[in-house]
Amino acid sequence: MLNIEGMTCAACAARIEKGLSKIDGVLEANVNFAVEKANVTFDPNRVDQNVIERKINEIGYKVQHSKVELDLIGMTCAACANRIEKGLNNLPGVTASVNFALERASVRYQEGQASIADLIARVESIGYKAKVHDSGKGQEQNKNNELKRQKRRFIVSAILSLPLLWAMVAHFNWGLYVPELLLNPWFQFALATPVQFIIGWPFYRGAYKALRNGSANMDVLVALGTSAAYFYSIVEMLRYAGMKGQHEAMPELYFEVSAILVTLLILGKWFEMLAKGRTSEAIKKLMGLQAKTAAVIRNGQEMIIPIDEVLSGDFIRVRPGEKIPVDGIVQEGASAVDESMLTGESLPVDKKPGDTVIGATINKNGNLVFQATKVGKETALAQIIKIVEEAQGSKAPIQRLADSISGIFVPIVVVIAVIVFLIWYFIVDKGNFTQAFENAIAVLVIACPCALGLATPTSIMVGTGKGAENGILIKGGEHLEAAHKLQTIVLDKTGTITKGKPELTDIVTLHPWSQAELLKYVASAEKGSEHPLAQAIVKAAEEQGMSILIPNDFEAIPGFGLRAEVEGKTIMVGTRKLMAQQGIDIRQIESDMEKWEGEGKTAILVAIDNALAGLVAVADTVKETSRQAVSRMKKLGLEVIMITGDNQRTAAAIAKQVGIDHIRAEVLPQDKASEIQKLKDQGKKVAMVGDGINDAPALALSDVGMAIGTGTDVAIEAADITLMRGDLNSIVDAIQLSHKTMRNIKQNLFWAFFYNSVGIPVAAAGLLAPWVAGAAMAFSSVSVVLNALRLKRVKL
Repeated sequence: MLNIEGMTCAACAARIEKGLSKIDGVLEANVNFAVEKANVTFDPNRVDQNVIERKINEIGYKVQHSKVELDLIGMTCAACANRIEKGLNNLPGVTASVNFALERASVRYQEGQASIADLIARVESIGYKAKVHDSGKGQEQNKNNELKRQKRRFIVSAILSLPLLWAMVAHFNWGLYVPELLLNPWFQFALATPVQFIIGWPFYRGAYKALRNGSANMDVLVALGTSAAYFYSIVEMLRYAGMKGQHEAMPELYFEVSAILVTLLILGKWFEMLAKGRTSEAIKKLMGLQAKTAAVIRNGQEMIIPIDEVLSGDFIRVRPGEKIPVDGIVQEGASAVDESMLTGESLPVDKKPGDTVIGATINKNGNLVFQATKVGKETALAQIIKIVEEAQGSKAPIQRLADSISGIFVPIVVVIAVIVFLIWYFIVDKGNFTQAFENAIAVLVIACPCALGLATPTSIMVGTGKGAENGILIKGGEHLEAAHKLQTIVLDKTGTITKGKPELTDIVTLHPWSQAELLKYVASAEKGSEHPLAQAIVKAAEEQGMSILIPNDFEAIPGFGLRAEVEGKTIMVGTRKLMAQQGIDIRQIESDMEKWEGEGKTAILVAIDNALAGLVAVADTVKETSRQAVSRMKKLGLEVIMITGDNQRTAAAIAKQVGIDHIRAEVLPQDKASEIQKLKDQGKKVAMVGDGINDAPALALSDVGMAIGTGTDVAIEAADITLMRGDLNSIVDAIQLSHKTMRNIKQNLFWAFFYNSVGIPVAAAGLLAPWVAGAAMAFSSVSVVLNALRLKRVKL
């Protein structure tokens, strides 16, 4: 059940139902306008709730939900993650995704239907523990403590198991001296028992919890295999003790098998934890960027305080070489600031009063005093860390297959082990209990659902972290996966292809107006507009020392221009369409307009009191790297389209400069999304790249929305990928990162499937000793994580 915000009538509900019914995988959609809720039945193997919610957003409404990240304690394999995920998703109003690699659940829930307490209670009822995610030092300390515990368990287990391993070589007749004590069954029993029941107790506990909830996980396989070897050995030991006077033959004991298996599995888990810790290094690096203290000026006194105590509104002094502690606006001083750690831009950015500074960047060469505007979790760095954490905890659609198999994997393996025992005992080697028994144990312990569970999330964690290190913030695994399927890139012009900082270049006036008069009236009319072109005109007037007036009336006409009242005069500034709409003849000035447009300038018509008064030209220079980036996109086989509200002539001039062949010109802001839909209707996978408020609907509608990080918060919020640099090469880098991450995921999945597909038959054929099978199982997960870590070496 989804709570929907923004419906005003029954027609809204009908429109949402119609839109949802078009999604492949949605079986039924019922929207109730009276209670503002939608009940959607869908096939989770074909579509997930993210797609459904995104569709509702595209239609023009919003799904209300709360989000929480839960740290999970006690998971041992992918089957555990599946069980928790299913349990949470069975709660009303809850959508959960559990990441086995991160040991975390990302949960969205409807207020009133579920609470955080309900979520934690459900996890505990399944047999695990949960707590609200802590991204601070506490979490890092807990992981370090767990690593130390795992290391201690391995050392103790290895000390107890090594004598048993030494005794085992006696069976191979390698001529190695073996003390008589090591062959004593009671001595072997004394060594194996603490390994089995103290060191190995977590396996029993996990198996019990899984079986209690009607499922099975890796712990069940380990507990079955090691217990079978251990208890069979006890039976044989007691039988040997009771018959010792009748014969001296040593019995077949498997104490060493159970102890060595437990030891190798713990070693594998320890290595796995070490490797997994490296997958989240990007988060650690980002958190390490933050300043520890701030020099705050309060009541005229400067004091050094911890960054956690900085308040919004505080005045903060930053000296050369110091980190800027939080986000704010410069009040005094001038300096260059190194923002490369967040944006990837190598050149420092000049800052003066009125400019914004970002926390964790470095002040290079001047004293700055700024006022804090965002502190704590509101800072840009905190938001980036949050985005990366959420992305690393998300799932890519490619993981669904592995999740499905992991859910049924263990019961199938147990059945196979039983069949192997029966076939060997009754058919292959009749009556040879020892051989049948060893082969069945080998099958149990070589099977590993962990590798399947780790194959996708570890690569997603490293891939999204690598992107963050290069100024590419990917909001989820589904977006990282979607990027490698892209066929068409739609680029907004202003602020995306161009610098977004246009300048006034030319003015032509008609009698009786002078250039100064015309500029004063245009700048006054544009004073209330936030459009980059308007700001360029206002800036030019200010630089000439003009007195800019406040308009008495102001009306923006999207896609056409504006109308304003200044000193009793009606000023109209805009396009040919605006003038035609008002019946104003522009023929006497059209030649100048066409000339400027052919040079790539934006020509803006001006009318005063319904009579044409002149023409101003504004030029927005193309970014130095735009042509190179477009060339790289074409080499990847991508179709590149420029979309703009400019006329065809100006658009063509800009497109020619950067090598773009396809143009959508004179597109009104509200029609950008329609252009994206037309491309999608042609079966194309489309990315929209923009930076403005009017780009947000198109960003949301595209298969992958990319926002230039220098743009507006609205555009960044609507986007799937945020490019912190203004450089369009980041688009290519993001797509290449997607390709390499997906290739890495497919390699992991292949080897995880291949390992089990080959390992189980080999063990069943009697070609693997149980302890060798256990070693292979222990290190299969490690190999998957190490392969994922290769993404850290990718060059973007």
